Amino acid sequence: MAVKSFNPTSPARRQMTVADYSEVSSKSPEKKLLARRKKTGGRNSYGRITVRHIGGGNRRKIRVIDWKRSKDGIPATVKAIEYDPNRTAYLALLHYADGEKTYILAPEGLKPGAVVESGPAADIVAGNALKLETIPDGTIIHNIELKPGKGAQMVRTAGAYAQLMAKENNYAQVRLPSGEVRMVSVNCRATIGSVGNSEHENISIGKAGRKRHMGVRPTVRGVVMNPVDHPHGGGEGKSPIGMPSPVTPWGVPTLGKKTRNRNKPSDKYIVKRRNS
Repeated sequence: MAVKSFNPTSPARRQMTVADYSEVSSKSPEKKLLARRKKTGGRNSYGRITVRHIGGGNRRKIRVIDWKRSKDGIPATVKAIEYDPNRTAYLALLHYADGEKTYILAPEGLKPGAVVESGPAADIVAGNALKLETIPDGTIIHNIELKPGKGAQMVRTAGAYAQLMAKENNYAQVRLPSGEVRMVSVNCRATIGSVGNSEHENISIGKAGRKRHMGVRPTVRGVVMNPVDHPHGGGEGKSPIGMPSPVTPWGVPTLGKKTRNRNKPSDKYIVKRRNS
């Protein structure tokens, strides 16, 4: 995929870049694999805003993705690579030999016409899904399960990949994109290769309106608010926040404050912390 820029006909156009979608081979999604996406505006069931800066945006439909890859031994042909408005990665539409159609995340290098498979007999090629116990050490993987049979939860964003480091007893050590090394059950599944659309990180939004199209509303800095609205607010002119470290609108420390529970049960599966 290449990144396309524009002639500077306006200040926004000067900065804006978009994907050229050269990898996308189909403009219309599979209708049977679409689901309704309800907009919340960041509000919970009581009507209270629990997530700020959400609202508006273009209409979207959810693409139903097969995160489990449990159809072992049945080959599937890649019919199309499609755009998904709900994620940064592209999707691959699979047509199984038994007639079923599913979506999976499109790995780097997967083209229409390729054949993918899942199960212990699958080859170590991009797009095939296997249990970690059957994947050789050092292999680049993505779409990794945390619990066997639950479906993939880790390494799903565009361009991301993890590496299978070693296997010991009933656990495999996986190095995640953050640098963290984590133990995962060898019965969990992963997909070979890295997630496609790796150039996504080079895209520049360019203008505020494009962010509104994505359903993201404006963010206002606390220092420009009044004291009644934010702990950072108040003062004449540009003033410091008046406290040792930044806080949220509700007074909770932020920007560097570690929020992970120190007694989280899954700590025992972390071999090496990120950035350690």
